[in-house]
Amino acid sequence: MPSLLRALNSRNYRIYFAGQLVSLAGTWMQQIAMVWLAYRLTGSALMLGAVGFATQIPILVFGALGGVITDRFDKRRLLMATQILSLLQALLLALLAWLGLITPAVLLALAFGLGVINALDIPTRQSLAVQLVDQREDLPNAIALNSMLMNVARFVGPALAGFVVAALGEAVCFLLNGVSYLAVLLALTAIRLPAEVPRPAQGTPLQALREGLRYVGAHPRIRASLVLIAATSFLASPYLVLMPLFAREILGGDARLYGLLVGCAGAGSLASSVYLASRRDTRGLTRVVGWAAPLAGVALVIFALSAHLTLTMPVLFGLGIGIMLVAAGSNTLIQTQVDNAFRGRVMALFTMALLGVAPLGSFAVGSLAHHFGVRATLVACGLLTVMAGRAYQRHVRTLGSLPAR
Repeated sequence: MPSLLRALNSRNYRIYFAGQLVSLAGTWMQQIAMVWLAYRLTGSALMLGAVGFATQIPILVFGALGGVITDRFDKRRLLMATQILSLLQALLLALLAWLGLITPAVLLALAFGLGVINALDIPTRQSLAVQLVDQREDLPNAIALNSMLMNVARFVGPALAGFVVAALGEAVCFLLNGVSYLAVLLALTAIRLPAEVPRPAQGTPLQALREGLRYVGAHPRIRASLVLIAATSFLASPYLVLMPLFAREILGGDARLYGLLVGCAGAGSLASSVYLASRRDTRGLTRVVGWAAPLAGVALVIFALSAHLTLTMPVLFGLGIGIMLVAAGSNTLIQTQVDNAFRGRVMALFTMALLGVAPLGSFAVGSLAHHFGVRATLVACGLLTVMAGRAYQRHVRTLGSLPAR
């Protein structure tokens, strides 16, 4: 394999990668369809924020427990269980939408159910990657390829969702997502891994969680990465829940334009993932991550003030680059430093910072936009994101006595 794809030399990772390619496209189709359905039912910015909140708040509440479970049980079996549950949730969503029985309350309940599943699924998925590569030095590349895969799906999924929703309705998107989970289940069945020996439970789950928190507290670089991810997720990432407003009310478009705008951000994220996959090691990556957050903040400010599609599209491309460099770059830094015994718990904290904090931001941004306007809210978020990135840069400079990354 070329250097960019060197992790695909590992058979297990190659099979898993193929299954994820199909499934993640379906996941993004469902996400876009859920947000558009929420907006179609209510026309409210507050409801858009509430859907994002319901989908991701379980990750903040239950993510730590998911990390404890991940560290104690066979990760492949756990992942198969979460994929089956996600499949059933998507099919139920499709059935109710097809029958016209979806109400805002039902949509919020199903979004919350998916979030509970993801609280276990995501840290398990993150932790499994280290077992799928044959060479330890290929782990950073595997992490970057995971991000690249997610963003290929993020680029393709919304564009497909926009056309499918406009032509066939949201129910078809939900159905296609349900079918896509079969690809992951087949991949997990095909990969060959030695059976994990469950670790004996030492103490209660609460004690295990405290051990994980103490571990992070003793590693300032991991702690700094988690804080930056949480700040970016709270301040910058929630712009996505307001995208339907921009598509319809500011740019005068429909679901197709909404999918195109999300795809532009996805293309930027894909570009940053390709860059990370092309890196040979993690040297200098801390500096890249430090500058990515201010880039995202500046792009968010320009996006908030833009009223023309010709400016909005490239700005969203830059915004996607910045946010993904913070998320995937920090993931790479953390995964290459964490001890395997704590990997599940630390990746659960990473998931909580990346996705669990986001609903708080989605709810706050949706509420503020409802009262003070979309533009003013996003400008403030962009400026605070710049400040968070600069604070991270100053902090990591004080860690010069630690091994450089």
